[in-house]
Amino acid sequence: MKIYITLVLLTLFAFLSGWFGFVGSIVVAMLLVTTFIKGQLIVDYFMGLKDVQFKYRVIPIAWLIFVLFFIGIAYYM
Repeated sequence: MKIYITLVLLTLFAFLSGWFGFVGSIVVAMLLVTTFIKGQLIVDYFMGLKDVQFKYRVIPIAWLIFVLFFIGIAYYM
């Protein structure tokens, strides 16, 4: 239940940031970090990879970092 609440709160934070028009590098960095946290929670709990060896978790984690990195680069360009 804590995972659901955490995901909802982080999503609500992202939604309200856009709704109120918060802009800037710090806000984008916070959104990218919260998106990474949400992705990590999904990989660990909903994909069931929390208790497996790290080598099986590295692919979704690397993909998430890769995507978020290029989203950040695209924003800052």
